[in-house]
Amino acid sequence: MKSTETQGFMMILSSPSGAGKTTLTKLLEKNFSNFTISISHTTRKPRPNETDGKDYFFVNENQFQKLIKEGFFLEFAKIFNNHYGTAKKSVLEKINKGLNVIFDIDWQGTEQVKTKIKNIKLITVFILPPDIQTLKQRLVNRDQSGKQVAEQRMKKFKEELSHWSDYDYVVVNKDLNDCYNEILEIIKGEEGNAKYLFDKSKISKLVDQLSK
Repeated sequence: MKSTETQGFMMILSSPSGAGKTTLTKLLEKNFSNFTISISHTTRKPRPNETDGKDYFFVNENQFQKLIKEGFFLEFAKIFNNHYGTAKKSVLEKINKGLNVIFDIDWQGTEQVKTKIKNIKLITVFILPPDIQTLKQRLVNRDQSGKQVAEQRMKKFKEELSHWSDYDYVVVNKDLNDCYNEILEIIKGEEGNAKYLFDKSKISKLVDQLSK
């Protein structure tokens, strides 16, 4: 799966917490040698299964603020009392080598990337859960600290959900394989200059249901 240009492209996957964007980015990187995940810097403490430099670059608050002042980040945001940011230089170097860089970031970061990137192809995809019950269960299963963290993330859900229409594409992660294959169709369409069509009215109805 190659970029249509000599340089690579950027692809952003965003979703409310628990909708599956991290799993999907890892699948793309695993299955295609020219796809690479942009590793964010964060002030969040690592989870037991996370490795510094592989999952995130873990830094403290003072280090993060210093990097902001130095103009180090392409985008950064504060999410659940922790900062996250993407290193600008690293991303641009990869793209200039012909790699396609995948971002696992939220709507705040997406807006910043849209503003700052002008001459690089950018594809933005928003991922929705099929229903609230599925999302809640995924959050409880994923977070080591259990229901309290899941409840905090659910409070943030509606804010994140409200930005779905700002993205090029929206997919529903009811089944991981189906969702992944739909993302592949989006990429193929973009590479062939033929937009993948999704049912916006159906998505809008789902968003209304999720917002209740």
